[in-house]
Amino acid sequence: MSRRKRQKTNLKEQRQQEAEADRRKRLLRFGALALVAVIVLVVIIFRFTGTSVAGVVDFGTQERGHDEGVVIESGELPLVGGVHSPRWQNCGIYDRPVEVKNAVHSMEHGAVWITYQPELPDDDVTVLRDLVRDQTYLLLTPYPELKSPVVLSAWGIQLEVDSVHDEKVEEFIDTYRLGPQTPEFGASCSGGVGLPLG
Repeated sequence: MSRRKRQKTNLKEQRQQEAEADRRKRLLRFGALALVAVIVLVVIIFRFTGTSVAGVVDFGTQERGHDEGVVIESGELPLVGGVHSPRWQNCGIYDRPVEVKNAVHSMEHGAVWITYQPELPDDDVTVLRDLVRDQTYLLLTPYPELKSPVVLSAWGIQLEVDSVHDEKVEEFIDTYRLGPQTPEFGASCSGGVGLPLG
């Protein structure tokens, strides 16, 4: 084979290799863009349609803000948002009521606050403690004057149940702990105030 013919062959092979490399780059770019588009679509669908637990009350958009001097009075139900303390309640189990203004901040970070009537039977409190123990973004406290035996709250969302054995308890936690309603998704639920039992 002549030198000139070899050069033409090498040039042709080089162009084919470059074309193949360009084709692989385009496919890789397209695949990456398609993957990003699918992820964004899934997040949008979940964020705006979400999943709902039967009996949940959605309080809609909540005012946000931090105020060291904020005073929040306890009522029949815990608040699910609003202006609150700049310090969040450390997540975990408490055997005494906590400051609402700190618990609200924990919910802003994605926590589910499980409150129960102080006179709830010890066996039922044990069920709740076992559910919360060694879990993240869960806060369990008694709550004086609570309207229902157990109330689960997340930012802007709340569910009242009559029994700790109600399947909606775990369903609520699975749906709303670090759920789509969380304004400060993944912000810490430790390093705040309070010393949880577990």
